[in-house]
Amino acid sequence: MNIKTNIIRLKETDSTNRWLANYTPQQGEEMTVVVADYQTSGRGQGVNTWESESGKNLLFSILIHPSMIPLHRQFLLSEAGAIALKSVLDRYTGDIALKWPNDVYWKDKKLSGTLIQNTISQHHIMNCIYGIGINVNQMIFKSDAPNPVSLAQILGRGIDREHLLQQIVEAFEKSLEMIENGDYVDLTAMYYSSLYRQKGYYTYRDKDGDFEGAIVEVEDDGHLILHDRDGKIRSYAFKEVEFVF
Repeated sequence: MNIKTNIIRLKETDSTNRWLANYTPQQGEEMTVVVADYQTSGRGQGVNTWESESGKNLLFSILIHPSMIPLHRQFLLSEAGAIALKSVLDRYTGDIALKWPNDVYWKDKKLSGTLIQNTISQHHIMNCIYGIGINVNQMIFKSDAPNPVSLAQILGRGIDREHLLQQIVEAFEKSLEMIENGDYVDLTAMYYSSLYRQKGYYTYRDKDGDFEGAIVEVEDDGHLILHDRDGKIRSYAFKEVEFVF
């Protein structure tokens, strides 16, 4: 199966996610990728922004049309995107893990973040946009982000951003094929086995304070299930619990 992909390159835009949200794909276009050298309003989760020095990192968004996925399984899209990124970054360095729900970590530092926006129509997902930032060649981070790291910092050398982008596009095409083939169980297993802090007890923080917990699973709807030291099972949606470093 060959995925028809269109790659669009911009020097600068406010947000590649916003650009794609106003884009109409060509006939038969299954995946659209928009990459910008610089984003004036690059977004992270919630009110966060993504720090990026112009021309140093990869800032891009990917639009797909996964109408085959039922609403209650939409977290599969998060899993598929995270797995695609990890599969490529694994080629560059070890110690890559997926921090729930879809950040990519190297050891205890954040290498990549993804913002996912779904458009729903008649109980199905009409469009899914992945807004992705990967720290590639930036050597100094000036924002108050607590733990950023770039590939160049890890490897001690610069990385060809265009080659890296091509590798990621190919990996996303493979993940999309898995979704279209209904390989949901395999996707979820790959995601779970790649989770950051997947084994052992670590400190977490919810609205009631800090506690130690171990990951049990991530449910189909994306809820993180933790087992605390007192034997209690805790279930969290995104933003209801945070990792404590």
